Amino acid sequence: MAGRPALWLGPLLLLSLWASLAPASLLRRLGEHIQRVQESSGLSLTSSPGAGALPKQGWLEQPLDPFNTSDRRSFLQRYWVNDRHWASPRGPVFLHLGGEGSLGSGSVMRGHPAVLAPAWGALVIGLEHRFYGLSVPAGGLDVAQLSFLSSRFALADVASARLALARLFNVSVSSPWICFGGSYAGSLAAWARLKFPHLIFASVASSAPVRAVLDFSEYNEVVSRSLMSSAVGGSPECRAAASAAFAEVERRLRAGPEARGALRAELGACTSLDRAEDQAELLGALQALVGGTVQYDAQAGAPLSVRRLCRLLLEGGSNRSLSAPYHGLRRAVQVVMHSLGQRCLSFSRAETVARLKATDPQVSGVGDRQWLYQTCTEFGFYVTCEGPRCPFSRLPALPSQLELCERVFGLSTSSVVQAVGQTNLYYGGQTPRATQVLFINGDTDPWHVLSVTQALGPSELALLIPGASHCMDMAPERPSDSPSLRLGRQSISQQLQIWLGLAKQSFVSSGG
Repeated sequence: MAGRPALWLGPLLLLSLWASLAPASLLRRLGEHIQRVQESSGLSLTSSPGAGALPKQGWLEQPLDPFNTSDRRSFLQRYWVNDRHWASPRGPVFLHLGGEGSLGSGSVMRGHPAVLAPAWGALVIGLEHRFYGLSVPAGGLDVAQLSFLSSRFALADVASARLALARLFNVSVSSPWICFGGSYAGSLAAWARLKFPHLIFASVASSAPVRAVLDFSEYNEVVSRSLMSSAVGGSPECRAAASAAFAEVERRLRAGPEARGALRAELGACTSLDRAEDQAELLGALQALVGGTVQYDAQAGAPLSVRRLCRLLLEGGSNRSLSAPYHGLRRAVQVVMHSLGQRCLSFSRAETVARLKATDPQVSGVGDRQWLYQTCTEFGFYVTCEGPRCPFSRLPALPSQLELCERVFGLSTSSVVQAVGQTNLYYGGQTPRATQVLFINGDTDPWHVLSVTQALGPSELALLIPGASHCMDMAPERPSDSPSLRLGRQSISQQLQIWLGLAKQSFVSSGG
């Protein structure tokens, strides 16, 4: 264990700002904003006054290259601990894994697994991912340094931290460690059980996209379907209005400099829209705004829900004006920008590239450069809209997204294609064959199509929650939660009970 690193990545307020780098960046900003809102609300609900209720922050010294024992370089990895419910050293440990962003104290104080900890007297630990938040190695974020950023390195950190934290907190050898994670961290939770079954007893993987994919066109297919779903406030008219709004944006982009200037002011583009690549940046940001509304539908902290977006798009539709849906989209942009405290919806493509090239952690502290690197070297996940079922603009296309890998990191398209294939080969894609893993997804969430939604065997289980959005099961409980979400959380609790019973039986039968 080591002290706090001298490196400071800037105020956490940076994470609340939407840097408008690329469409994927907007989805990350929305997720970070929602996470902060839920953490703050969760802390007030789950904590009681007094210092004993506060989580503890610590640091572990980890090898920069865990696969090369001759490399003595190291970095400090942050973790959080909530021991207020820990009944005894023999109690279970719930290990909440961080993903592609900063991991705060709320990771051990709200939602799953914190809400589940009292019932089993569990110790709750949150582990921040290397190269994100404050767990950034010294030396900057150049390509040579980023070669130590991958899911495989992150899993090695999990194994190392599991052993170090067990010693540090005097955890009994009989205590079962159960991993929790959501989104990319959900994949890590499943893979931790897959690769280290002797260290991780079971895993709960929420909204985990375990299949890497270059062209993620399925994302917008789910968005389109959700916009038509009455269960979440959508309708065929809403989907048609969304399509009409994007068609109107494209018409105005083609209508000449004056129309583009007005569009720039109305939709919050920070730079001129005269260049085709900058028009694609704006259209991509608009797509991400609508996609993010679906992805985080009905969650606390989400600026918009599907129901409210559809209402905005359809307002004024009775006057038969072709521009009515556009004005609804414009209003949606204003709502999101105000909620996130953001000045611009999109910047120029050149500015996007320049920001992503910045290797100073203070500039890239929110993790955009790091996550782009992981998509270029492991996952792809490039959301496109080139299929007939996509209601949006056909821009930006896959080539423009792959171009970022080349311009920012010097990585060719063929290397990205190869990396995606290798990731699926290494982990097994949507058939990872990891035992004692529960995959949880919501059918509104576009990412569920890359996860495991049907049980693959008696101990590789899946739960698909109707009407639930991305990682919704991990959020703090609310009175407005749907019956299906409440039932889903009960199923998670019941599965934990089964696993912990197995762990106890295993320890007894082994003579412990």
